[in-house]
Amino acid sequence: MCGRFSLTTPVDGIRRLFGFSQIPNLPARYNIAPTQAILAVRAAAKGGESTPPDAFMVRWGLIPSWAKEPSIGARMINARSETLSEKPAFRAAFRRRRCLIPADAFYEWRSQGAPQKKQAFRIAFEDGGPFAFAGLWEDWLAPDGSEVESCTIVTTEAARPIAEIHHRMPVILDPPAFGDWLTGPEDRAAGWLRPYDGNRALVAERIVDRVNNVRNDGPELWEKAPEMEAEQPAAENPKPSEQLTLF
Repeated sequence: MCGRFSLTTPVDGIRRLFGFSQIPNLPARYNIAPTQAILAVRAAAKGGESTPPDAFMVRWGLIPSWAKEPSIGARMINARSETLSEKPAFRAAFRRRRCLIPADAFYEWRSQGAPQKKQAFRIAFEDGGPFAFAGLWEDWLAPDGSEVESCTIVTTEAARPIAEIHHRMPVILDPPAFGDWLTGPEDRAAGWLRPYDGNRALVAERIVDRVNNVRNDGPELWEKAPEMEAEQPAAENPKPSEQLTLF
């Protein structure tokens, strides 16, 4: 799954990757959590293929159009790629409301052997640049008549190196996939739903446990974990080096 991520890249760098025309106010965020407002990018409502996409702020945790209350969104932060076209919560959005979710890192936790002890990892591209999660968005009409736009991050089976940390990973899309994901037919969009296999190198670093608390949100979250926090990996996993190169 993907339950926490960051977006600290200056907005100009994000615009260069995604091509949207707006200039949203985006403070650096090191610990984005479910139910918070996040940046997403979708195809423009009007215009042809040459029209720049729209950037918009959206609640993380998809609220299906048929939901009676918004609290269901807290359980819909991720959508399994294997069942997008089957699950009632996601199939309509997969057909018509796909989006890209900008990020520059995400976090996963691995059991360290002792009960309830988990080691946090920051997973990012070695070049430090931004990238896109595959996402879906939905528009929910509240009982008071207000509209709430919400989203989910699509996940897939983890590639082998990431599987040593967690068995799932978010679907990461390179720019050649953006058009198919945003506006292509379902079969073409589904063709990109796989573990990342692009040319950029992903790395995972052990970090301190400050990221565990959603109230913490600053560069200190990326401090590397001291050896005492990382000595005992789970018995079934080999002990990793301080930094894992994933691809």
